[in-house]
Amino acid sequence: MNQSIIKNHNTSFIKRSLKLFPAVLFGIFIGAFLFWALKPFQTSEEQNTASFTVSENTKPEKEIDFWTCSMHPQVHKSKPGLCPICSMPLIPVYKETGDEMADSRQFTTSESAKALMNIETAEVERRFATTEIRMVGKVAYDETRVEYITSWVPGRLDRLYVDYTGISVKKGDHMVYIYSPELLSAQEELIQSIKAAENIRNSESHIIREVTAGTVEAAREKLRLLGLTAEQVSEIELRGMPSDHITIYSPASGIVVHKNAQEGMYVNTGTRIYTIADLSQVWVKLDAYESDLSWLRYGQEVEFTTVSFPGEVFKGTISFIDPVLNATTRTVKVRVDVPNQDGKLKPEMFVKAIVKANIAKGGKVMDSRLAGKWICPMHPSVIKDEPGECDICGMPLVRTESLGYVSIEPNETEKPLVIPATAALVTGTRAIVYVEVPDVNKPTYEGREIVLGPRAGNLYIVRSGLKEGERVVTRGNFKIDSALQIQAKPSMMSPASDENSSKQQPNDMNNMEMKQMSSTNEKENPEFIGQLEKVFSGYFNVHNALSSDEFENARLGITATKNALDNVDMELLSGNNHILWMQHLRALNKIITDASNAKDIEQLREQFALLSEEMFAVVKQFGLPGNSPIYQFKCPMAFNNRGATWLQKDSNTRNPYFGSAMPDCGSVIEVIGENN
Repeated sequence: MNQSIIKNHNTSFIKRSLKLFPAVLFGIFIGAFLFWALKPFQTSEEQNTASFTVSENTKPEKEIDFWTCSMHPQVHKSKPGLCPICSMPLIPVYKETGDEMADSRQFTTSESAKALMNIETAEVERRFATTEIRMVGKVAYDETRVEYITSWVPGRLDRLYVDYTGISVKKGDHMVYIYSPELLSAQEELIQSIKAAENIRNSESHIIREVTAGTVEAAREKLRLLGLTAEQVSEIELRGMPSDHITIYSPASGIVVHKNAQEGMYVNTGTRIYTIADLSQVWVKLDAYESDLSWLRYGQEVEFTTVSFPGEVFKGTISFIDPVLNATTRTVKVRVDVPNQDGKLKPEMFVKAIVKANIAKGGKVMDSRLAGKWICPMHPSVIKDEPGECDICGMPLVRTESLGYVSIEPNETEKPLVIPATAALVTGTRAIVYVEVPDVNKPTYEGREIVLGPRAGNLYIVRSGLKEGERVVTRGNFKIDSALQIQAKPSMMSPASDENSSKQQPNDMNNMEMKQMSSTNEKENPEFIGQLEKVFSGYFNVHNALSSDEFENARLGITATKNALDNVDMELLSGNNHILWMQHLRALNKIITDASNAKDIEQLREQFALLSEEMFAVVKQFGLPGNSPIYQFKCPMAFNNRGATWLQKDSNTRNPYFGSAMPDCGSVIEVIGENN
């Protein structure tokens, strides 16, 4: 009986437990749901404090200096939290003392890590630097060899013997047959004075004979001053009667480049009739960028080519460097004297020129042809071993070292201190190099700020900060700098001198910084970048067509650019970048509409220049479309020397503004997205 009661009791307990089990499970589920649902309402400060409790305790022996972001080391916070730029958790940076402070600019790695980072170094050395300055320009008349035939007396042009431009004339060739009453009366004066002199030839009065002879000579001089030659005056005296017409002869040899008068015209004294240019010597006017001026000197030899004679190299001498910079093109005019005896070079021809400069210590140019010589400041072709005067203009000669040349053959002490151009990280006002620390067990590199001189080809001249024999990093320096930033150590991006600015709070950041942060986030939007890439594809098609002088293909490229632009979804952007894109879109639509209405290729090229500027602003704001770099070119001679830029996917110059007439005019001024 007792067993039956126990059995019934156990059975009823199990039944009651089974009935309560679903309720218990439901309670556990509700509790878990409330825990996870209420967790987001926990303050971010509580979450971050909890998250970093372990981190703070990992190194209790060191005091935390500040909290920073591994992606944005310019962020400094006094407490843990999230990065205001990318929302990543901040990491602690501990205070350094003693030797750690001294090594704050050093980066140490292993040999295997060095190999993976592709770090390469080069020795700081003293050697002569060689650079090539490339310029473009045009052939022009030598202004010192241009002559003008003008009327020296008022009269009527009854005949012009040279009746079209371009004809070659020689000095003394007859040019104009002119009737002038003034010449007629002057001839009559000479004839009458000669007759008077003959009448008193036997006079006993010495004074009368001298006065009469003086009158004759004065009449002759008057005719010479009116433009008659000595032969013409003698002919009048022999003939004994005046002529109502006089012939004007050419004062120089050359080409008639302008015909300023017509037959039958009445002219006054000084009226220009012809312009004659001697093309046996011409000028070449080149455009030099201001960054290249330190290597250009008066008297340097220049080599240049022209598309009219491919493969043929012409030579000239720099005779003038304009003292004033063109504010629009940021270039300086350089004039070159060029002999042209065979007449191949013609005014307005396009040329591409190269100046090769060998640089010695102090930035002086080495030229064995001019070392220790004397040169004329007006005529660089006049070079002598001793002081004296110019054979052409009579000016005193000057020493070549006063023009920036070395005075003697260079020796070892005159070699400048140079480093490869890839070793320097230039940030506008500062230049940083990473120097290999010698005599250490592991590869160690130290950041150092230096003072650079001008760039000469693939080298930089070093003013101060380095010594001969030290080794600098030429490849992998950006990787070293990035590693220092991750470790929150001073680097070119966040130098110690900028500590105050780097500790800015997000609320104190100006609009430009907010724009940059917004732009950085948007550049990671692959869908928008993909749509933008199609817009650039249409733009590059327009460039290729214009550089090949293909007007219709350029119009098709404009249409393709317009279609791609219409398909860009601006809803993919948010915040400040959405507003910026709307501004760019408005400008692009206007330019493309005007380009679509262009009636000829020249009008389309003008719109393409505006389109290029706007596309450059777009890529700088929203990032690189595609994985390849984009090259920005500039041609200072486009649009009558106003200058214009354009974008390309490669570094081979193809000028869209001159096309086949001058395809190589221009050079790269900026590379966007290049990996260093």
